[in-house]
Amino acid sequence: MDRTSAGWGSGLLGVIIFSGSLPATRLAVEELSPLFLTSARAAIAGLLGAACLLALRQRRPARADLVPLAVVALGVVVGYPLLSALALQYVSAAHSAVFLGLLPLSTAFFGVLRGGERPHPAFWIFSLLGAAIVAGFALSRGADGSLPGDLLMLAGILVCGLGYAEGAALSRRLGGWQVISWALLLALLPMAAIALATTPVHPGGIGVSAWAGLFYVSVFSMLVGFVFWYRGLALGGIAGVGQLQLMQPFFGLLAAALVLHEPIAWTMTVAAAAVILCVAGAKRFA
Repeated sequence: MDRTSAGWGSGLLGVIIFSGSLPATRLAVEELSPLFLTSARAAIAGLLGAACLLALRQRRPARADLVPLAVVALGVVVGYPLLSALALQYVSAAHSAVFLGLLPLSTAFFGVLRGGERPHPAFWIFSLLGAAIVAGFALSRGADGSLPGDLLMLAGILVCGLGYAEGAALSRRLGGWQVISWALLLALLPMAAIALATTPVHPGGIGVSAWAGLFYVSVFSMLVGFVFWYRGLALGGIAGVGQLQLMQPFFGLLAAALVLHEPIAWTMTVAAAAVILCVAGAKRFA
């Protein structure tokens, strides 16, 4: 398998893992505060990342890498998790799919600025078309918006795209899992302190579903998914592989159908097929 194909395969695994993030976050914020959820998931993942770095005796990053690692931490460890958790107090997980359709554009934009990539003009046409299909599909499902929730999700998408692009550029030198582990380690102490300060007064009264949501976003969304995602972006290209995020809402709905036995509408099948064609077109011209 060549380098580019390996990157797209790894990126696809990352997207599949990330697809459970918003539903899991929605479950968690029903009983846990967004601030506790954000800090706890970062602290748990930070401890796991630190253990991996120590066990595998990874060298410390160069001083020049500290600022980019801080950008990664602010974007994907703190910024997006907190902003999306706050937004999900106002909007549904289904409505958030409107904004997930904008995430590939955000990632590609910062990939151009920070990663030095120069996609073909046709790439942007496929990217915009794919974003429009995802947004149109989400809106057709009757998802109601909220101005505070929409603004929070939009801000989250911007900082997330920056964190993805910055992390992908670093992954070319440090490795994918090392980047997210070092970024988590940078944020570990303040996130652990906030988590302790915002711990629920009666944790025993929190339901199993909320703790399960916290577990998923801590282990899978915050760490395991990034191992595959950053590797994919580094190998296959930030702008191109980033378009796989267009498929994330459909993977999320498919998971809901398998786990919760929700029906799959024919419109989802059509929209997913159209998005796959857009991703293929974007791959061709990235």
